[in-house]
Amino acid sequence: MTETHYYQKGFGLKPEIEADLVRDYHSGLVQRLRDGGYRLAAGGITVLMAREFGFCYGVDRAVEYAYEARRKFPDRRLHITGEIIHNPHVNQRLREMGISFLSTSPADPKDYESVRPEDVVILPAFGVTTEESDLLRERGCILVDTTCGSVLNVWKNVERYAREGFSAVIHGRYDHEETRATASRATRLPGGHYLVVRDMEEAELLARFLEVGGDGTALLARFRRACSPGFDPARHLERIGLANQTTVLSSESLAIGERLRQAVITRWGEAAVAEHYRAFDTICSATQDRQDAVRALLDEPLDLMLVVGGYNSSNTSHLAEMPCEEGVPAYHIDDAACILGPDQIRHKPVGQTGEVIQERWLPPGELIVGLTAGASTPNNKVGEVIEALLRCRGVDPATL
Repeated sequence: MTETHYYQKGFGLKPEIEADLVRDYHSGLVQRLRDGGYRLAAGGITVLMAREFGFCYGVDRAVEYAYEARRKFPDRRLHITGEIIHNPHVNQRLREMGISFLSTSPADPKDYESVRPEDVVILPAFGVTTEESDLLRERGCILVDTTCGSVLNVWKNVERYAREGFSAVIHGRYDHEETRATASRATRLPGGHYLVVRDMEEAELLARFLEVGGDGTALLARFRRACSPGFDPARHLERIGLANQTTVLSSESLAIGERLRQAVITRWGEAAVAEHYRAFDTICSATQDRQDAVRALLDEPLDLMLVVGGYNSSNTSHLAEMPCEEGVPAYHIDDAACILGPDQIRHKPVGQTGEVIQERWLPPGELIVGLTAGASTPNNKVGEVIEALLRCRGVDPATL
């Protein structure tokens, strides 16, 4: 593929698309909260906004590149391999701009056969697997790569593990686009392997095996869909390197790393740790910043918390977990339409896959409501949630 067929740094068209981005994603009300110290009081409700929320740099960049690509190639067919980020409103806007999606979910096969050499294909912020990348390059199409820099950093570490004979243990969801792309970096090198652990419970199973070794049949059965082809626990867990899906809960990832490290010490001794275990901090800084901002918000006497973002957004789901751990009622909602009124809210409870309707969610009287949004949530959707919240108390947002 020639250099002119691959674009990783945009097209320098941001001044030309700036008005479109403002129209589609800006919120004057959110800006007002920022200017007012991340606090707004009306109708007996005080809204406290997390100081880091919403679009991160990587998401901003991915969305901008998609808009630039549409402007750069107005007469070409534009595709994206899957969701550019995990927000339904942003993805729908791209469809309205004439960008087709080659897949509508990570589990669906991508329709690469329909891609022509003259077409433009956008790679999402999560990245794509090495197999997908190779296939697209073979088709000779124009590639616009929006893969986040934090994800690229994880890939470098995983490839380093493989080169040095360490299997990658990846903390994340094995079926998530980013984790699948990361895992493919381990197997692109001869002898490279990976195993994906979803949470502390699965990490504990792995740690116990590390401590005693032996027959890995039971472990392999548990992780059969979350490990590399030909994975042999007895051989491929002798030397491991920890990596992360960039949007996981940092405290859990640190705990997993420490548990695996202690298991290595139990099995091989403190002096042999470097020979058997490696770890690098690969949590995205924006993910960390948003989690830290929620922790700071939880120091306030909150009555409840709203977390805004796509239900398939990993980083948003983890933000919703944090107040629940502190005993603060939290409602993860997709958008303002989920607020049905002062007596009902439609939300996705932590740990569940579907929505439920909560009755009497908004207590009467003076309330302090915390508010945050995942890194893939645009400001206009956050603003609409604030407006819906205030309407529950009879406040017309236009009068603010």
